[in-house]
Amino acid sequence: MTSTLARPVPEATRPTETEKPHGRPRLRALDGLRLVAALMVAAYHYGGRGGDVTTAWGSSPKDQFPTLHEYFAYGCLGVQIFFVISGFVICMSGWGRPLRSFFASRASRLLPAYWAAVLLVTAVFALPVVVHEAVSPSDALVNLTMLQQPLGVDRVLGVCWTLWAEVRFYALFALFVVMPGASRQRVILFCALWTLGAAIAEGANEPLLDLVLMPEYAPFFVGGVGLYLVHRDRKDVYAWGIVGVSWLIGQHYAVQDLWHAPSADAFSHRTSFGIILVVTLGFAAVAAIALGLLDRANWRWLTVAGALTYPFYLVHEHLGWVVIHGLHRGLGIGSAGTFALTIAAMLLLARLLNRYVEETLTPVLRARLSKPPSKRR
Repeated sequence: MTSTLARPVPEATRPTETEKPHGRPRLRALDGLRLVAALMVAAYHYGGRGGDVTTAWGSSPKDQFPTLHEYFAYGCLGVQIFFVISGFVICMSGWGRPLRSFFASRASRLLPAYWAAVLLVTAVFALPVVVHEAVSPSDALVNLTMLQQPLGVDRVLGVCWTLWAEVRFYALFALFVVMPGASRQRVILFCALWTLGAAIAEGANEPLLDLVLMPEYAPFFVGGVGLYLVHRDRKDVYAWGIVGVSWLIGQHYAVQDLWHAPSADAFSHRTSFGIILVVTLGFAAVAAIALGLLDRANWRWLTVAGALTYPFYLVHEHLGWVVIHGLHRGLGIGSAGTFALTIAAMLLLARLLNRYVEETLTPVLRARLSKPPSKRR
């Protein structure tokens, strides 16, 4: 079970990392942008690629969406937008926070919904009526650690590769910013050193450096951190420099990884212009939020949208294939109707996971992890 995306999301019922420090108003537009990125990825998984989704539809998505499949293929860039958002949010939530609190916040945000998604997808794929192959019980158990990728274990959730990238970003940020104490100078130095180190890793072609410094993803995380510095001080020349350099390098990696020459045998053709445009729009959207240009987008439903994004992201791909198969091949519903109903079904499932898993377990796990160990007498 493999594939492509994610970002942890806030609970709707209490302050979270999408709030400004010191209890200032929530950046609800960031919640909305996060959901947009998740829907982009869903469009890619349902209609913008070949592979296992072809089994669900009964034929290639090219046949289901003769025109739209070319646009859906750009949906994979929602991942890069997620990473920019993550850089912004993690810098905001980690600023002034002790290491224990930062770790508790990250772990309690990621793990409950992730554990539930792994168990749910494993159970559904084990059903005899489901045509997709489940991973082995041993591999499913390893997946609960979120370390399956470096261990070479089959993935239950195709999108979990992005969580592995997120975890490495959290570790770097915790080690070099949170642990010594966040400050403008330290964050700028972190961004500069990571950018330089990632370039060196690319030039050195050393697997260990690639694993740690993630050259292809670093500019998106760093760009998001730079945009948070812009949010703190829009006249900060260094912050704008970080954002500019990150965009320049980020679009390069996006084009390098996702562009290919036009071919009749290819599922679709992403143009370099289209890739650069989507990356630019992602940076621009987060920049608009950082500058306060979208402060009027303060509707409460955006908070709900933000709360649904992470569980939706986790379950939408593989369980979406099951729903597509049932609706399109089982009930004979048309392509457009199946697409829309599958999105709706995954959003409903995400709401259930948010309500009964995240809202129940996240505060408990955070409280337990935040509590200092009791001193022995």
